[in-house]
Amino acid sequence: MLARIYRPAKTAMQSGRAKSQEWLLEYESGAIAPESLMGWQSTADTSGQVRMTFDTREEAIDFARRNAIPHQVIEPREPRRVIRSYSDNFSYRRKEPWSH
Repeated sequence: MLARIYRPAKTAMQSGRAKSQEWLLEYESGAIAPESLMGWQSTADTSGQVRMTFDTREEAIDFARRNAIPHQVIEPREPRRVIRSYSDNFSYRRKEPWSH
């Protein structure tokens, strides 16, 4: 079963970057089928519930290689920083006129 190694994106609910600096190794879930009695989603493979954290990307890759786990590394996308200041709203070089 293939494992994904990635760094999670920051949560949209907060402006902080907590829990987004560590690297995660998690298995891709296999075939999920609805359970016949209650209709819940179920699978016989419990490795999809495993989620391991590592401080660095190299530690996660080394762990996967030592345990012969086929893995895929997903590189994080860094956000593009747009630096703006409040005084830019009143600049003479502004492309659109200030309407107030």
